[in-house]
Amino acid sequence: MKQSILFSKTRRSEPKDEVAKNAQLLIRAGYIHKEMAGVYSFLPLGLRVVNKIIDVIRNEMDAIGGQEVLLSTLQDSDLWKKTGRWDDEKVTSWFKTELRKNKTLVGLGFTHEEPLTNIMRNHVRSFRDLPVFIYQFQNKFRNEERAKSGILRGREFIMKDLYSFCRDSVEHEDFYTKVKEAYREIFKKTGIGDRTFLTYAAGGSFSRYSHEFQTIIPAGEDIIYLCEHCKIAVNDEIVSDQNNCPLCKNPKLKKEKAVEVGNIFSLGTRFSEALGLYYTDVKGAQKAAVMGSYGIGIGRLMGSVAEIKSDDKGIIWPELIAPFRVHLIEIAGVNETVTRYAQSLYQNLTEKGIDVLYDDRDVSAGEKFADGDLIGIPYRLIISERSIESGKVEFKRRDGGKVEMLDEKNVISGKFVD
Repeated sequence: MKQSILFSKTRRSEPKDEVAKNAQLLIRAGYIHKEMAGVYSFLPLGLRVVNKIIDVIRNEMDAIGGQEVLLSTLQDSDLWKKTGRWDDEKVTSWFKTELRKNKTLVGLGFTHEEPLTNIMRNHVRSFRDLPVFIYQFQNKFRNEERAKSGILRGREFIMKDLYSFCRDSVEHEDFYTKVKEAYREIFKKTGIGDRTFLTYAAGGSFSRYSHEFQTIIPAGEDIIYLCEHCKIAVNDEIVSDQNNCPLCKNPKLKKEKAVEVGNIFSLGTRFSEALGLYYTDVKGAQKAAVMGSYGIGIGRLMGSVAEIKSDDKGIIWPELIAPFRVHLIEIAGVNETVTRYAQSLYQNLTEKGIDVLYDDRDVSAGEKFADGDLIGIPYRLIISERSIESGKVEFKRRDGGKVEMLDEKNVISGKFVD
């Protein structure tokens, strides 16, 4: 992608109506546009990051047997009334609207246990039809009272929600454990694994606890108590009941601020019984499917990375989710030889399948470097008169280190990275 035609503009000053670091950085770097409090549009750079994160998650979900679908956002109120979650006094986050012709009240989905369980009634008859693991990436709508944390807490956001349907609790627990490990791998690959901890939380309907994955961030809205021995944590909501580490009973837990980037719940048969999802077991008896749900907010994960992986100059994206792998910066002035060399290198790298953002703009070197730091692409290649005279290419990592001079053959082959 040539930067001269990229639909994006950087900003030197912070947006006045943002207090969250993630939103300040992402708006300044041209990744997102704020529509209103808690609602953001993703521009080309931002959408590339979103899609890279989705690719990481999709690979892990497929690896544990997940099948991807896309369910509707508009929700029939009759389904939700059967589980008691249509009532505004019980669920305060609904966005609801009327259909124009018959004035029927419908909702914009904030989660999808009910509609997917209803669909499963058409696909599950016997024990041979289970287990099934279904996931999607879809916009969710939640009427949040607080929306001051940038893309960490939105009123509209993309979620990966996975739902499991099993024959019994043993089968369920086996899959539940697989999701835990898949989530650990996701957070590791997206660059926040060392700051993200499995956290025991209240709210399990099938077991004593549900589990969250909490990322330690100074701006976090949640409080967790971390066991530095086991590398797990306890949510503030249950710390009075669980003063010690649930695993090693360590009483010296460290208080931290954190953001919930993922959660996993054992649902038992609550939704399957309410909506009539039964199967015939091997003995011919009717049983309700045992369910679980597992969520990751894509924007919240992206915002958490921006909060953690950044410095006073801008963002430092981990390689797997960066919008581009390489930022090629041309410092040409009036030297056409530099421009021709940069264009040739850009073409060669692109043909090798390396994602490149090529800064071919007619602006100063200082502006290019400042934008490069702000945008945060992992690897920077600089073509200038000096580099051409030396017969090499200047190379610098965004996460630190000195400028290196690399041979062109190594650059073209991609050997400038580990």
